[in-house]
Amino acid sequence: MFAIVRTGGKQYRVEAGQTVEVERLPYEIGQQFDLGDVLMISAEDAVRVGAPVVEGARVRARVLAHNRGPKIDVFKYKNKKRYRRLTGHRQELTRLLIEAIEA
Repeated sequence: MFAIVRTGGKQYRVEAGQTVEVERLPYEIGQQFDLGDVLMISAEDAVRVGAPVVEGARVRARVLAHNRGPKIDVFKYKNKKRYRRLTGHRQELTRLLIEAIEA
């Protein structure tokens, strides 16, 4: 059984027992919560697709850690003008443990 959930503007395919890194969520480490935007649920015999979300479905998750992603260098350059700018970015992430998918 798996589900497609939406959080942080992205969609993730999740299964029970799986860990997934999503954009930073405002929950404490160890806190359990529900991911509300469940777009699709697939069981062994049936598939439920929401319009846009599946009514009554939820995915229970627990926060394992808050961390940061790899550094991405942003380099701006204009040819023959001596213009160079180097900045960096590290995305704030939350690691989740998917505990259950409830239809």
